[in-house]
Amino acid sequence: MPAMTRPSHIALGLVAISAAAVLAVGGTEAIRDVSTSSTSSTNSSATWDRNGGSSYGDGYRQGYQNGYDKGYSNGLNQGGGGFPSSGGEGFPSSGGNGFDGGGSAIDPFGNIQGGSGSGSSGDVQQAGEATAKQVQGVVNIVTTIDYGTGEAAGTGMIMSSDGLVLTNNHVVDGATKIKVTDLTTNRTYTAKVVGTSPTNDVAVLRLENASGLTTVSFGDSSSVSVGDSVTGVGNAGNDPGTSAAKGTVTALNESITASDGASSSDSEKLSGLIEINADIQSGDSGGPLYDSSGKVVGIDTAAQTDQAGNTTAGYAIPIDHALSVAQQIIDGVDNDTIHQGLPAFLGIQMSSQGSSGTVAGVVSGSAADKAGITQGSTITSIGGTSVSTQKQISAAVTKHHPGDRVSISWTDANGTHHTRTVTLGEGPAD
Repeated sequence: MPAMTRPSHIALGLVAISAAAVLAVGGTEAIRDVSTSSTSSTNSSATWDRNGGSSYGDGYRQGYQNGYDKGYSNGLNQGGGGFPSSGGEGFPSSGGNGFDGGGSAIDPFGNIQGGSGSGSSGDVQQAGEATAKQVQGVVNIVTTIDYGTGEAAGTGMIMSSDGLVLTNNHVVDGATKIKVTDLTTNRTYTAKVVGTSPTNDVAVLRLENASGLTTVSFGDSSSVSVGDSVTGVGNAGNDPGTSAAKGTVTALNESITASDGASSSDSEKLSGLIEINADIQSGDSGGPLYDSSGKVVGIDTAAQTDQAGNTTAGYAIPIDHALSVAQQIIDGVDNDTIHQGLPAFLGIQMSSQGSSGTVAGVVSGSAADKAGITQGSTITSIGGTSVSTQKQISAAVTKHHPGDRVSISWTDANGTHHTRTVTLGEGPAD
């Protein structure tokens, strides 16, 4: 299943308003509680819920759709929803104490409970260790989530010798700090987000002070056929070593639909995926899917597991599509589906239990904090636009960029009206 929940932000049960984008399938998050249905051997559909046990200790994550976990668009964190597990604490397990529970989570995927996709067939071979050649141009990505509330891990591919890296959006979603280790040299770099495309689950990073890097060798995903031998490589579980999962292509042009479990109104899809019967695991997100000649034909993006936690199918974004989106990011395109850099951030926290514009908390050091907005205040206007609901507040902030100076009006808990001009900060990656 695609790792799709966004790392949330700070306070439990609160939502922090930033200009985050919409959702994408697969995220530095995870999902589960899945049921699958298929339409044909070449176009199956899997759906799964994003609710679960607790993650990040007390649980930073309930959903993914309306922002960073119910949250960086409409809020910070829903509260008790877990990161990945389907009931217990932890990242991947379907009930036990997994990777999380204590504050660090391994990103990608998550457990999908349900049947396998339509194209899955035969046993999935257990992943082994990647060769030196298979890790050339591959990087491990470890992110700090929401200013230190947790960590997540994934994989990426070096696109250029000066440090451009291709990965899944969900690998960096919610990140406030990103460290990338080049598996060819074992050197670690600080990375900045060039841009993201949540709806395509693609992101581009730039490594600081990088030069002379070994790149991966990209192939042609249009030549991929059912029955082809492939190998998915990645940072599975953020464990020592790099995983190499061998398998075959079982279907093409697959679609995966994700929802928060409460309703289907917020569902989002990733389409045109390559389905494989390889042991893709949490942490492999953003890693290369190699063909038999060692060319990259896809990005490992999702995995489906049975109730015992065994992988029954893996999914990859065709590399032709991913590179097309990445090039738009590099070219500076900025629209509804492609976002440059980091989103604007106001820093007010709203109650996850309501929809009003009443402030439940303020992020320390944020624009809201500096302006003097306090708990119990009610936001009435942003940038000259009247607002009264969380959705309207989120939309008003989303129109802006970090560094923009915006007029904010609010009424404090004592009924006194205030207006200040604030400078919006940078929110976690979207």
